[in-house]
Amino acid sequence: MKKIVVVGAGIAGLTAGIYARQSGFDVTIYESHTIPGGASTSWRRKGYLFEGGMHWLTGSSKEVPLNKLWHEVGALDDSVPVYNVDPFLAFDLDGKTAYLYRDVEKLHKHFLELSPEDKKEIDSLCKDIKKFSKVAMPVMDIKCVKVKNKASMPISSIIKMLPAFPRMSYYGKQSVKEYAERFKSPILRHFIQNIIGPEYAATGLIFTLATLASGDGGYPLGGSLAMANRMAKNLEKLGGFIQYGKPVSKVSVKNGVANGVIINGELIPADAVIVTQDTLVAIDKLFEAPIHEPWAEKMRENTKPMLDTFICLGVEADLSDLPERIAFVPDEPLVCGSIQQPYVGLCNYAGYKGYSPEGCTAVTSIVGGDSYDFWKSCKENGTYQTEKEKLAEAFIEILAKKYPQTAGKIAVWDVATPLTYERYLNSYKGSWMTLMGKGEKQANYPSVPESIQNVYFAGQRLTSPGGLPVALETGRKAVQYLCKDTDTVFQGNL
Repeated sequence: MKKIVVVGAGIAGLTAGIYARQSGFDVTIYESHTIPGGASTSWRRKGYLFEGGMHWLTGSSKEVPLNKLWHEVGALDDSVPVYNVDPFLAFDLDGKTAYLYRDVEKLHKHFLELSPEDKKEIDSLCKDIKKFSKVAMPVMDIKCVKVKNKASMPISSIIKMLPAFPRMSYYGKQSVKEYAERFKSPILRHFIQNIIGPEYAATGLIFTLATLASGDGGYPLGGSLAMANRMAKNLEKLGGFIQYGKPVSKVSVKNGVANGVIINGELIPADAVIVTQDTLVAIDKLFEAPIHEPWAEKMRENTKPMLDTFICLGVEADLSDLPERIAFVPDEPLVCGSIQQPYVGLCNYAGYKGYSPEGCTAVTSIVGGDSYDFWKSCKENGTYQTEKEKLAEAFIEILAKKYPQTAGKIAVWDVATPLTYERYLNSYKGSWMTLMGKGEKQANYPSVPESIQNVYFAGQRLTSPGGLPVALETGRKAVQYLCKDTDTVFQGNL
């Protein structure tokens, strides 16, 4: 039995470890943190659970191909409830509220009530949502790998997707902000920009709306950390191991062949190494000499990191009368460094048992934008904690103005900056996805480098924009390449 070392116990690493065990390999994952999950994480403060990773899961619906993979790795099972919140988002502006309903007909009627003058654009949008709701991320096997159960996409599924293909370029060539400007109604313009952010390609917007309309994009019970723990337990049940608090400093390479990893100066021998740490960081820091293959240079040159500052509040008030996801335009923008946040959004977890003490509510909010240099300078000049406090206080004040029932009711606050994520994830600038702007094609990077044998890459950076589905798919793909190279049947031990 060949010994495989996996670097990192995030979703990609857990996926790779599980599929490698199912294929008969001896597997140990080395993780620098004390818990599994990587960017898919949550944390507790004074009795409040703050969801710091997953806000919805692509593949939560049994009707989409990815769902089968989430079940195979143990992230989901029939005992795990999935919550499909509806409306998914509420947006307040000037006394009006726009809702993002999952049901397309209901959404269409609601938008027309808000803005009859936008009928042409609303009709077109809802028609496209229906088309794109038939598009699903395919689950395929790599060429020439032996598999126990072949994965393929039925022709009927491909045919259903065809009507959406001609419309992809329409959305891809404009930003969300540019697309929103097509609408005459101020509330619809603001609302549309707020769904995923104004600077992203509108392709991301239409796919998000379609995901929700298809019945996918649910939130599994317990969120990020519970899902990661289920996967970790599945790996251990299969006979794999996870070593926590064991950061890998280098992948050991001798004569162009990986032979293990270095931890605390000691060589841990292995027949192959699967690297699931952020690929952009790994190609520069995890090998004795940086990898300079063409794809690696392209990744360095083209990657635009998606990062944020994350605000968490424990509120001693029951906010269950408010929508689960709310956004609005504050009287004054929320400022984080040089970034002025025109919208304030929050996730309200009042409806989730165990996320807060009885009668209380856990609340989180994302301040988007690249504030990495600001927070790094604060760390260097000694104002890091002070600036975190200022940001939290500004958010608390905005929240109290909008929702007076929260005033004076803050039991605890926490702020996670890009430096926080960088420290825990070893990711580039603390980023957790890659930004795809208008006109940019999806980047796809190889799982196997040409210059080093017995090394495989997996993780969100390999396919833009990244996210949990990419972590899952690339973790699976890395093991299929491993099986191909070793003439092993993928999932042959199931």
